[in-house]
This record gives sequence, C-alpha cells and structure tokens, in this order.
Amino acid sequence: MKITWFGHSAFRLDFAGKAVLIDPFFTGNPAFEGDKGKIVQGVSHILITHGHGDHVGDTVDIAKATGAKVVTNFELCMYLAKQGVENIDTMNTGGTTEQDGFTVTLVRADHSAGLVEMDVNFPLGNANGIIVKAPGEPTVYHMGDTDIFGDMALIAEIHRPDVVIVPIGDRFTMGPEVAALAVERYFSGAKAAIPCHYATFPPLVPNADRFVAALDGKGIQVVVPHKTVGVTV
Repeated sequence: MKITWFGHSAFRLDFAGKAVLIDPFFTGNPAFEGDKGKIVQGVSHILITHGHGDHVGDTVDIAKATGAKVVTNFELCMYLAKQGVENIDTMNTGGTTEQDGFTVTLVRADHSAGLVEMDVNFPLGNANGIIVKAPGEPTVYHMGDTDIFGDMALIAEIHRPDVVIVPIGDRFTMGPEVAALAVERYFSGAKAAIPCHYATFPPLVPNADRFVAALDGKGIQVVVPHKTVGVTV
C-alpha cells in the first residue's frame, strides 16, 4: 500500500489496483502543493470523515469529474446528492460497507460536523474516523478530527489497525502530546503512526516535532511524510 499526504487531512491510498481519496481538501488548502488533475486520476472512491469544509473539500468536483463513489455518513451523503453527486454510499457510526474489494467502517470521533450556507450553519451528521481494510493489505485507521477518548481501546481491539493517521494540530483536535498519548496507549501495536491536520493554518501547530518527540523511545514508528510524497507500508 502506498499512502500519499497532500497536507491537512487529505490522503490517497493506493492498494490492490484501487485508488482511494480521504478528505480531499485541495482548493483553498495553503498546504497543498500538488497537481489536482494528476492526483485524482484513477480514483474510484472518496471517503469523508465529517462535514466540515476542510474535509469535504473538492469532493463534489472530483466526484462529478471521475464518477468516484462517495462514502460517508447519511446526512452528508444526502447533502452531496443535492450538489449533484450521483454515486453515493450512505453509512453511519459503527457500520461497515463493502467497496469492491475492500471495506469501510465508520467509527466514533469526538468533534462537530456542519457547513455554512447563506450565513446559516447546519449540522451534517456525526464526525467519524474511518477504517479501511483489504485482504493482504495493512489496515488503515484515519481518525478524522478528534480528541482522545477511552473507546479508542475498543477500536484498537476490534480493528487492530496497522497504520493510524492522527490529527495533532491542537485547537480543533488533539494537540501533539495528547495525540502521542492516544497512539502510545491504544495503538502501540500499529506499524506506523502518521500525523496530520497541522501546519495548514496559523492557529494549528506548525510542525510535527512535538508529536515525534513525545513518541521517541516508545517503540512506535512515526512517519512524517513530505507533502505529495508517498509512504509505502
């Protein structure tokens, strides 16, 4: 599996002939440095953790251009359908769906979810983390936006992720030290921890140094990818 980070929480997973985008926030993302046209080539699925603009991102445009299936919570799917997205697969927390050779499970995240239109904020279901599983491939847990919570122990027990993608930016999610505690306490069996949701906007922490330092000597491989450069796991 190749995992490519595009800044913030946007990732592409390439595995077993599949190309999957998670939280494809490109337009308006100051941390994004790639070529969106090339990035979306071959994409068959778009997975969205929750209904905030910096995670929904370019989903509508990409889905319309590629026909990629959008997989997310029911309320957000219904909203995207109203925006012209035709290929959707509705889910909710705890559910698992089959996606042509791999599965997607939505798990809990402690965060809000909603968009603003015409100066009115409206909710779009719950925030989630996403588990991606495929035969013979590492299991990936993208936490979405969240704080630490005790039920991460159950997520670890049930899904046994090999790769955890962890928000560390503080203010809107866990900060670096708490994110490191979440990894150490609940996901010490993972092969790799990848930080995200930092260095995008000034209120967020500017780098992953504190996260790396907090996990130093803990026996956990921390992978801090350069943007647009893939990590093979």
